Amino acid sequence: MARMSVSGFFAYYGDHQALRNISLEIPDRQVLALIGPSGCGKTTFLRSLNRMNDFVKGFSVKGQVTLDDVDIYSSGLHPVVLRRRVGMVFQKPNPFHKSIFENVAYGLRIQGVRSRSILSDRVEQSLRSAALWDEVKDRLNSSAFSLSGGQQQRLCIARALAVEPEVLLLDEPASALDPISTARIEELIQDLKTQYAIVIVTHNMQQAARVSDQTAFFLTGEMVEIGETSKIFTNPSDERTEDYITGRFG
Repeated sequence: MARMSVSGFFAYYGDHQALRNISLEIPDRQVLALIGPSGCGKTTFLRSLNRMNDFVKGFSVKGQVTLDDVDIYSSGLHPVVLRRRVGMVFQKPNPFHKSIFENVAYGLRIQGVRSRSILSDRVEQSLRSAALWDEVKDRLNSSAFSLSGGQQQRLCIARALAVEPEVLLLDEPASALDPISTARIEELIQDLKTQYAIVIVTHNMQQAARVSDQTAFFLTGEMVEIGETSKIFTNPSDERTEDYITGRFG
């Protein structure tokens, strides 16, 4: 079942066309990896899925992106509601200047949750889902900046999970981390896909092969092809995909 669907999607920064005629489906409880060289449009596309690009002056779109059959660019779905349902974790960990507890509780407080017991339960549940609870349960009032880089990134994932999204967008979530922390994030992605639709941008071919069920290859604003990850990496349909995966360019 497709959780989100993209049809005939174009994106522009002013007069510059960043994405051209993208159509794909984001299945529920699977991981979709977006690969391609720098500047090919992967992150622009990812940020279009929860309208983060709305903050960029001159950004505009054509085409349709639906979440459960509702067009996310229509007036019927407020961007704040959309971003709660489609959570995002960025390339570099970006915890708030707050305690570990308050980082995770932040989105819930914005939604008006005041009950300490509900907040405590959801914070614990989210930290457990992000495989961080056992490491921080005795120091929830400590600053988020007391955590290591890998722990901070898992905290940001917990923060995204706390508001119970349906889709999770990950923009190179391990690119700033050491190999051990990267492995933890990859294990976490495998656990989370049992509950969420996940879209990950990665420059790491091995990572894409390890964590994703489907892979889409982007080049100069176009989606060259999409398919099962095993097929994309062993028998791609397009020569440009094969050239990129084998390191002939990019």
